[in-house]
Amino acid sequence: MVAALTEIDRRILDHLQREIPLVPQPYRDIAARLDITEQTLLDRVHALCGPPPAPIRQISAIFDSKTLGYQSCLVAAKVDPAAIEQAAEVINQHPGVSHNYHREHAYNLWFTLAVPPDSRLGLEQTVRCLQQLSGAHQMRLMPAIKLYKIGVTFDLGVEGAAPTPTRNARAIAGIPVALTESARAMIRVLQQHLPVESRPFDNWARQAGVATHELLAAAVRYRDSGMMRRFSAVLRHREIGVSANAMGVWIVPPEQCDALGHLATQYPTVSHCYQRPTYPDWPYSIFSMVHGQTRADCEATLAAISRASGVQDYTSLYSVYEYKKVRIKYFENDIAHWETAR
Repeated sequence: MVAALTEIDRRILDHLQREIPLVPQPYRDIAARLDITEQTLLDRVHALCGPPPAPIRQISAIFDSKTLGYQSCLVAAKVDPAAIEQAAEVINQHPGVSHNYHREHAYNLWFTLAVPPDSRLGLEQTVRCLQQLSGAHQMRLMPAIKLYKIGVTFDLGVEGAAPTPTRNARAIAGIPVALTESARAMIRVLQQHLPVESRPFDNWARQAGVATHELLAAAVRYRDSGMMRRFSAVLRHREIGVSANAMGVWIVPPEQCDALGHLATQYPTVSHCYQRPTYPDWPYSIFSMVHGQTRADCEATLAAISRASGVQDYTSLYSVYEYKKVRIKYFENDIAHWETAR
């Protein structure tokens, strides 16, 4: 269901999806940019958050798993179509599964998985366990070999919208950083949904055992180093009218991967682009996630990339159903508890 959005709602969402100011009163700063009162902004953000059709899923820090020391991976599964819902339910019980989609392909269930540095099972053994528990015929690990683009920012039709901040090269390289227990405590609170109130960071700072200025200074460091991709709102794309998304996958000779990957990043409707491994039954090495109001929009983008690159061997895997889409809760004990139960 598409949310009924006013012009000011669209302007608010455009600001929130790009970057929340890391200051004691972030909503006051955003309100000043929009030339509205802070209370008006707070009232509208309250209305825009919540279950569907509210368009804001969460406002929080978006961390890079690898720089936190986590192992993460996209996983493709072949599941009996008649048992796909049961399989998805089993897979979703793992706390490290953040996204899980039914897509149109023989590999019909696609999920992302992350495990912490101290995981007893590790990534590969966890996938084997999930395959056994779910009854999947096959699971393929699709780790990112190279990242060309990441950043979901939707076009809300706002004139003069600012570009989304780019990521730091350290995060793109996935270099883990050493974290103190104090840093972990601050990460735990920064990954929560930001309260919609005038001074939302104050209570978080108390939870982390630091002053507000210390929490915000740490958040700025995390952002500037690339450990935090950004602090922003995550929007529900269907609720803002972006109803189609296709995972465009490409058969590319190894020497042409970089050229295609960099080309795909130039298209605004491409939110993610990676190089991933191939298998005998999976020859596609470049993954480009495309969003549009319709499937025709997605196909137009992929066709344009094909024409510009000269690469003709590609296919589109459309999302049929979203079984799970959440943020990973870093440095909690939930994954350890799941592993212990196995």
